Amino acid sequence: MRIRTSRLATGLIFASVALAAAAIIDPTLYLNDIKFLASPEMRGRNTGSAELEKAAAYLESHYRELGIKPAGKSYLQPFPVTTDAALGKANRFQFTEKGSTTKLQFPADFVPFNFSETGPLTGAVVFAGYGITAPEYSYDDYAGLDVKGKIVLVLRHEPQESDAKSIFEGKTLTQHAQFAAKATNAKLHGASGVILVADRANHPGEADQLEKFGVTVGPTNARIPFVQVAEARVDAWFTDAGKSLDKIEADIDKDLKPQSFAFPDSIRVEANLDVERAVKEVHNLAALLPGRTDEYVIIGAHYDHLGLGGQHSLAPSQTGTIHPGADDNASGTAGVMELARYFARYPRQKRGILFLNFAGEEQGLLGSAYYADHPLLPLAKAVTMINLDMIGRMRDNRLYIGGAASGSTLKPMLEKLIPTSGLKVDYSGGPSEGSSDHTSFTAHQVPALFFFSGLHSDYHKPSDTWDKIDAPAAAKLLALVAEVAESLRDAPERPTFVKLAAPAPHSGGDTSAAPAGGYGPYFGSVPDFAEGIAGVKFADVREGSPAAKAGLKAGDIMIEFDGKPIQNLYDFTYALRGKKPGDEVRVKVTRDGKPLEVTAVLSRRE
Repeated sequence: MRIRTSRLATGLIFASVALAAAAIIDPTLYLNDIKFLASPEMRGRNTGSAELEKAAAYLESHYRELGIKPAGKSYLQPFPVTTDAALGKANRFQFTEKGSTTKLQFPADFVPFNFSETGPLTGAVVFAGYGITAPEYSYDDYAGLDVKGKIVLVLRHEPQESDAKSIFEGKTLTQHAQFAAKATNAKLHGASGVILVADRANHPGEADQLEKFGVTVGPTNARIPFVQVAEARVDAWFTDAGKSLDKIEADIDKDLKPQSFAFPDSIRVEANLDVERAVKEVHNLAALLPGRTDEYVIIGAHYDHLGLGGQHSLAPSQTGTIHPGADDNASGTAGVMELARYFARYPRQKRGILFLNFAGEEQGLLGSAYYADHPLLPLAKAVTMINLDMIGRMRDNRLYIGGAASGSTLKPMLEKLIPTSGLKVDYSGGPSEGSSDHTSFTAHQVPALFFFSGLHSDYHKPSDTWDKIDAPAAAKLLALVAEVAESLRDAPERPTFVKLAAPAPHSGGDTSAAPAGGYGPYFGSVPDFAEGIAGVKFADVREGSPAAKAGLKAGDIMIEFDGKPIQNLYDFTYALRGKKPGDEVRVKVTRDGKPLEVTAVLSRRE
């Protein structure tokens, strides 16, 4: 219900907005919304689920009750999302060995990975060690090995895993041990598919247990068939080749020399991998409180979470258990709702407020990226985007605010407002500075502030429950956000967007190679996370970066990097990781549908 006030009363209210915000941000109402969004019946609000649509209906009814109208024809902005992978019914795996055919049992003997390509996996097999190419360690399982058009069999993990003095960093596995990295490396070497087996000699006493389907981090589709097979089922292949897998693992550990080889032609695989991916329509929500002008401030948060876990869960053994997502991000969603309730009480000001709720954030900022590419209001009229993500568990009144440098007036404004808030502000933005929905807007040159209360041990786990939310502390945080939004609405001048420059080159040490745990090669592109793109689309290119100096710009789609085809962000990340600062690389992109090739000189990442 809207409250009518006289002009004098309105002036008094806005003169004491800090006190008003502190009084009106209701911790009980805030927590009640979190309790609903993180309740068991919402089943973790996975993107593409019926429960997420139920949450969307809840948000829509909230805006309706407040009298806040939709920004477009509807509160709902639909967009397509490829949902989590599921095992199909046509998975089969058999092989011929010395003229005899062996059929493996599904899923006891083999299971495809959730990011595997669907389709046939047939042909000859080549053993490629751990499937690792690591120039920074002078190690390459593919050295001198022809795998083009063939299936590679690779081991889990990496060499010298139990050796604390290993150049592979010993007991801490490097990024080369990731399954998605092994898939990409095989693809870049021309392999037609990948079979992964356990390195059991390095893990005595452990069961030969296959990875649970759906928990492995990777792209939506790696564009190569990738299956895990029980090691005991392929032991005889090594015997036929006159080899011992136990000895191979020991020899690699001893001197880090690859032991790769082609299996006899008498061994042939005939398999089919069936991974189903459905495309569903999901929804952002957009509600507008108009101002006296067509300019506006955005206050947004994502309302999706992980559902029952899966590849982004930090408790993979509990996949199948509800991940309620109370702090991530029912806390931010409830914050947007409470701020909408607060601002709906007052007459129009100079600028309006656009309330946005995004789906698909956990799958890669999909909702905010879609909105920024398909805005319901002109983004040129957006003064600042305020993003609320994980704001429910402040400790010792400490708040992270990212993006203060993205607008010319943002930092001075914050420094005036923060002293009366009682909060200790860290302007770093915390560990999630670059991994939330505000980045979709800075890529479109909209200044953005990111409010975040910090990571904790329940992040992306079933234990992120509503009873751990500190609602009174969150109310203090939201009171500050209300002041920030109010200041932005009424300021005589809007902040000018400040584009992030490339990091300064590293000044010390040898730049001929990147230390494994330190600085790495820097390119300077900002990826667009929109789906359905073959390659890597640039949402932005950092000023002064190697990509910018090469003439690349926002909207370009990278299809090749240093001679390697690029089909997704994982391919690009892997290809870049294999280079070093100072390397000159050829980059192929498409721009407005036309091919373009440039040369970039990589710099050093700080």
